[in-house]
Amino acid sequence: MASLQDIATAASINLLSAFGFLMAFAILRLQPFNDRVYFPKWYKKGIRSSPTRSGASASKFVNLDCRTYFTFLNWMPAALRMPEPELIDHAGLDSVAYIRIYLLGLRIFVPLAVMSFAVLVPVNWTGDTLERSKDVNFSDIDKLSVSNVADGSHRLWAHIIMSYVFSFWTFYVLYKEYGLLATMRLDYLASEHRRPDQFTVLVRNIPPDPDESVSEHVQHFFRVNHPDHYLTHQVVYNANKLAALVAEKRNLQNWYTYYQNKYERSSKRPMTKTGFMGLWGTKVDAVDYYTSEIQKLSEEEAAERERVSNDPDSIVPAAFVSFKSRWGAAVCAQTQQNRNPTLWLTEWAPEPRDVYWDNFAIPYFELTIRRLIVAVALFFLTFFFMIPITFVQSLANLEGIQKVFPFLKPLIEVESVKSVLQGFLPGIALKIFLALLPRLLMTMSVIEGYPSLSALDRRSAAKYHMFILVNIFLGSIITGSALQQLKTFLEKPPTEIPETIGEYIPMKANFFITYIMVDGWAGVAAESLRLVPLVLFHLKNAFLVKTEQDRSEAMDPGCIDFPVNEPRIQLYMLLGLVYAPITPLLLPFIIIFLAFAYVVFRNQVREWSGILARRAQAFDYKSNNIPTSAAGVTEHKGDRQILFCYPSPPCSHPLVLRFLQGPLRVGFHQIPPAGTGFLIPLLLIHQNSYSLFVPDFESKQQRTQEAMIKDTLERATEPNFNLKTYLKDAYMHPVFKSTDIEKPDPLLEEEDRPLVATTRIANKQSPSSSSASSTSSRSHT
Repeated sequence: MASLQDIATAASINLLSAFGFLMAFAILRLQPFNDRVYFPKWYKKGIRSSPTRSGASASKFVNLDCRTYFTFLNWMPAALRMPEPELIDHAGLDSVAYIRIYLLGLRIFVPLAVMSFAVLVPVNWTGDTLERSKDVNFSDIDKLSVSNVADGSHRLWAHIIMSYVFSFWTFYVLYKEYGLLATMRLDYLASEHRRPDQFTVLVRNIPPDPDESVSEHVQHFFRVNHPDHYLTHQVVYNANKLAALVAEKRNLQNWYTYYQNKYERSSKRPMTKTGFMGLWGTKVDAVDYYTSEIQKLSEEEAAERERVSNDPDSIVPAAFVSFKSRWGAAVCAQTQQNRNPTLWLTEWAPEPRDVYWDNFAIPYFELTIRRLIVAVALFFLTFFFMIPITFVQSLANLEGIQKVFPFLKPLIEVESVKSVLQGFLPGIALKIFLALLPRLLMTMSVIEGYPSLSALDRRSAAKYHMFILVNIFLGSIITGSALQQLKTFLEKPPTEIPETIGEYIPMKANFFITYIMVDGWAGVAAESLRLVPLVLFHLKNAFLVKTEQDRSEAMDPGCIDFPVNEPRIQLYMLLGLVYAPITPLLLPFIIIFLAFAYVVFRNQVREWSGILARRAQAFDYKSNNIPTSAAGVTEHKGDRQILFCYPSPPCSHPLVLRFLQGPLRVGFHQIPPAGTGFLIPLLLIHQNSYSLFVPDFESKQQRTQEAMIKDTLERATEPNFNLKTYLKDAYMHPVFKSTDIEKPDPLLEEEDRPLVATTRIANKQSPSSSSASSTSSRSHT
């Protein structure tokens, strides 16, 4: 069991690691040749110029001003000084809402820590239950927890009362924060500029028609059913192969640029091999080789582009339909279009840069099957990941380390090594096991077939959230308690095992403390360094950059890894609210993480990135989200997960209930039966708060009232604005942006007295065709 000395040693190691990362970041960001890496947003806005263009040759690459090194941490106050309205204009409401999560956590946990250490720590420390237990292994940290309070003791009333105090304070802070964020969101939506997604709806599973193409069918349907509001549409093409050819051609062009630059610098013809990455194969002239390869690929690309343009089968049964007003789009997006609920499915269109085009080629009926398969795969992944979790928990105590690595026994007996192993090794081992998991979960989300990048991030975050809840939280508690007290488990009858687990759950606080220090302290500091973007920028700059535009493309600001960071903050919120009345020692470590992360991420949002900077600020126009980041960071419907762990009553209070309840005997503490009843109202309070605020964030992109107000104002201020021209190419596939892929012919009249133009007149002479056409036309209405 880790002692206070072990935890202090681990804290020192992680603080030094964090300080080392910050020192490296502070020094690297001062160097002129790294300026574009650490300030890309300022370059994108044109308010910062490269310092390598002036000065002496050495000063173009290395900062020779010694005075700047004495103020290397001035980025911290600079990040904190930027006002929130200015930060919203600079980085978007999504990013500001995200960093407010950490500020909200500080507002919750700082008072909780003060109250816990003033009331609960003395109550726990003065108990003697663990010292009188002969069959329980414990440490000084466990004496600070509720485990040191005797069964049936009236001291347990202090924990029940403080659970109420903690809950009321948490709900009060959340109430104020949710109200503020709802106001910020509505104000932002009211003041935002015109965007294509405000007028556009994504239509999926369009039924085939024997007489009309997909484009004509969509036009006919919406002219019949939305005659006053329909404006235009854009069908979706299966251009995945063409996109792959374009990407491959771009890669070859990069290699051609590299060798051309090399030739211009040395005047010697560069050579390369035709095998993989130029590592093997026939040796040829590099410039000539890539010129011929680009030419071949260009011909193949042109042929594929022609096929996609002329083959009706390349059009998928989906379309982006735009309306004359926001109000018309809002009505269409939120209503059922056909008596068959599986046809003409509508939803708000993602912002054009948010569209994930590859998944539109998946037949709609396959999506349910894919998501079922992914759900089963996720279950087995979560289940089998218990194996490494069990291994990590075996490292959480010296006996387990000696069993796994018996040759380390002489080294473990050294006091300093012992402290490092118990206070640092479990957290770093779990961090290593989780390193590749987010990428795997993102791949699973892609397989599910969601049509936007934000939806992929949302699903990936949801999977990761459930994974860490089951494996890191519950798995670590169950496996760790069972391993540490295996002898006790074996000696007691099966009916008392749940009671035993309830007694040992508070003892896992030391493991979570080490994990927070490794993942939260050192991990956040490492993120500020931006090591991967730094290396990639210099590699691109050295080998591929030829023009200023190339340099701008190499200076990709990247984004905050939301699918990883959101579940992490959920886990820490859960741990804090679960352990606040049980093991208060955990709270200071969470507070340090929250304060540190708030400063680091505020600086990242200010200088180089935001939430999913690769596309638009999704929250800025999406409201079907929740207050985990002010109405849902980047269109993530994480409301139920975050309200599950963020305020945490649905999860934390049932756990506290199990620790403290007497009559059901699930926990180990017997208290008066009234104590159980006193905890139940906390869940009712949570449900009331949930139902009060979530509807404001679950509503669609905009309410019809706000949509009508904005439409009226725009018609009054810009009466001559050509919306159709504005929306014409907004949702065209990127590979067709420079070409006219679709130019529909003028449509013929449908009847002698036509209502809507259609091509069905071509089959008018055929009685069977006319009957089929009539039936199809009636199905539209």
